[in-house]
Amino acid sequence: LWAYATAKETNSTLFEEAGDAIVALDSLDEFNPQHLSNISWAFATANESHPKLFKKIADHIIGLDNLGSFNGQDISNLVWAYATSK
Repeated sequence: LWAYATAKETNSTLFEEAGDAIVALDSLDEFNPQHLSNISWAFATANESHPKLFKKIADHIIGLDNLGSFNGQDISNLVWAYATSK
């Protein structure tokens, strides 16, 4: 997803199916902060909408004990993606 967004290529089917697969997971515990920020960033950059995915990621982050594992770039990318996404 990141590569598609970086290359300014779009494939709505790919983004939709990837988003659906992530939403279907029981937990996002296997995703580190960079994964979460890159996924969010890619969707926003590619102008792809997936509200359920963004909610799942937000709910996961809210459920964490703290944000100590997130660096400034992770937080910046996440905030930008949520502000920009449609």
